[in-house]
Order: sequence, then C-alpha cells, then structure tokens
Amino acid sequence: MNEKSETRTGFPRKTEGLAFFKGFLRNPEQVGSIVPSSRFLEKRIIQAAELDKARVIVELGPGTGGTTRAFLRAMPDRARQLNIELDEVFIPLLNEIGDPRLINHAGSAADIEQILLHYGLPQPDAVISGIPFSTMPRSTGETIIKAVWSSLIPGGRFVAYQFRGQVADIASSMLGKPDVKLELYNIPPMRVYRWQKPLNGKSHPII
Repeated sequence: MNEKSETRTGFPRKTEGLAFFKGFLRNPEQVGSIVPSSRFLEKRIIQAAELDKARVIVELGPGTGGTTRAFLRAMPDRARQLNIELDEVFIPLLNEIGDPRLINHAGSAADIEQILLHYGLPQPDAVISGIPFSTMPRSTGETIIKAVWSSLIPGGRFVAYQFRGQVADIASSMLGKPDVKLELYNIPPMRVYRWQKPLNGKSHPII
C-alpha cells in the first residue's frame, strides 16, 4: 500500500500517523496512543456509548479525528457532536472533517460544562474520552471525571477507552464499578470502561 492511500478518517495514512506521532512527542501526557484507533475499537466504543440513539455527544481528546468520523457515521442525522481537544495543533485536522453536526473546541475537558453552555448545547447523552488518565495527576483526573458526570443527562453514558486502568481506579470510588470490555484488535490493546448515570439523576455521594 503506497503512502498516498487514505485511512477511514479521510486523511492520507502517512499524514494521520505522522500527526499522531508528532502529538505524542510534543505532549506525551496528553496523547493516549501514537497510532489511530482500529475499527474494532471504534465499534466497541460506539456500542458502549449507544451512539445510535444519542442526541448530543462529547468527545474528549479526538486527536486527528479518526474516532470522530466513526462516531459521526454511527449517530443520528439530527444529533450534534462537540469535540474538546487540548492540543490546538489537531484542530485544523478536525475542522477538515466538515460535518455540520460537529463543533471542534480547543480547551480543557475539565471545562466541559462551560463549553457546552458556550455553544448552547444541552446535557450530553454520551461523553467519550480517549485522553490518558494514567499520565495526568490524580487530582486533574478527578476534576475531569466530576465535570463529565455533572454534565451528563440522567441515563447518560461516560465511556473511556484506555490502555491502563487508572481511570477506573479514580472513577470507581466516585461513580461505582464500571462495565469493562477488552479490545485486543487494537495497537495497543484497549479497555473500554462504561459508566451510566442513574435515570433518577442521583450520583455517588462524592460527586
């Protein structure tokens, strides 16, 4: 396969891979992997987040947008997706997707509630996180998880795909035990963690 071939993201394979690698070298604590997610991992995330019936989706750490494109294909035509990406270098690539349902925002996942408000979006049905909780201070991880949980609509899903298990260590004491699936057909293999907010809106006492 020549280097001009395209990935499912629509970017040339060399371009997407190079963007991921540069992002990892520049900010290794912010990038969960140096290669894009596999279609098998994308499918597992889509199922866990129940994107087929979501109205508002938030993706944390979309990187070059490979997962974003998969999510856009899976979600309803009238749904909206908000991407929150800390590394501004990825924003031009995300903007190239050109889907009118998509909003790309450069900022911190900890500010999810304020960002939703800024764009006039209601509480999301699903928040999907690819940011690596294993490389950030525990206090930062706790802040992000609290903000995500507070932003979700009752019955909403928080889905995090991670190589290591720190997100579960941090979140389980606040949100309870997650549902966990392992996707081996990805480099590296990833665990997909899923928490669902109670329909009555009640949360764990720590939140």
